[in-house]
Amino acid sequence: MTEKNMTTANRMGYGAMQLAGPGVFGPPADRDEAIAVLRTAVELGVDHIDTADFYGPHVTNQLIREALAPYTQDLLIVTKVGAVRDDQGGWVHAREPEQLKAQVHDNLRNLGVDVLDVVNLRVGGGSDGHTPVPGSVADKFAALAELRDQGLIRHLGLSVVSAEQVAEAQTIAPVVTVQNWYNVAHRGDEQLIASLAAQDITYVPFWPLGGFNPLQSGTLDAVAARLETTAKAVALAWLLHQSPNILLIPGTSKVAHLRENMAAASLKLPADALDELDTIAGTGLDRG
Repeated sequence: MTEKNMTTANRMGYGAMQLAGPGVFGPPADRDEAIAVLRTAVELGVDHIDTADFYGPHVTNQLIREALAPYTQDLLIVTKVGAVRDDQGGWVHAREPEQLKAQVHDNLRNLGVDVLDVVNLRVGGGSDGHTPVPGSVADKFAALAELRDQGLIRHLGLSVVSAEQVAEAQTIAPVVTVQNWYNVAHRGDEQLIASLAAQDITYVPFWPLGGFNPLQSGTLDAVAARLETTAKAVALAWLLHQSPNILLIPGTSKVAHLRENMAAASLKLPADALDELDTIAGTGLDRG
């Protein structure tokens, strides 16, 4: 059997963050609905789920285990390390090698697996919480590479990083995926996306509707209205259009919204819509 990996995954995945309570803290308001979302996602063809043990904390991983274990051979569970939560739900950086190793073991335990499919090292943050911060990732990534060598992790990725940090990590161990904030209004990773595509490395943008100003939102809403769909569907379809190595992980806590998100995979944006969306911010990738 071919080993499951990011490059062969379906382009529409699922992000589990919203399954936790308000502020990604505590249990879900409707546990049965959360379980149904996960099972429906897989039924609809999702074969990679993005999670983290600091969602809840522990909540989303435990829900994934309850809903989907024992896991099928073709389901990839992608988790991330680099943070923990305080008693008030605050997000606390935890990136020292020993902290990262402890988080890997937390993920193993709460997902109920002996080996993690993919572990992303979440590095940046900045003033907005979502932007790369300059600095070496060598000791942090090396700690995860050590666990990979021990057989506790199959593949490694990076999250909230610059191109320079990706290159540095690649001198330590292979990188199979990069997860950054990128959408129709928040661009700047075009060169990184193209570089990763040339290396057969996936790029997973998060926050597809994050960081929009009212004028940008108005343009997106106008395009969505003209196409008789939702703004989120247009934003997701735009991302899929940018490069074939882009995979999406839209999240929701409702089955109905999950079905709407999955429908975006079949939405084709006409040339005039793409041109109008390109006025929101900068210039999109070369569409050939």
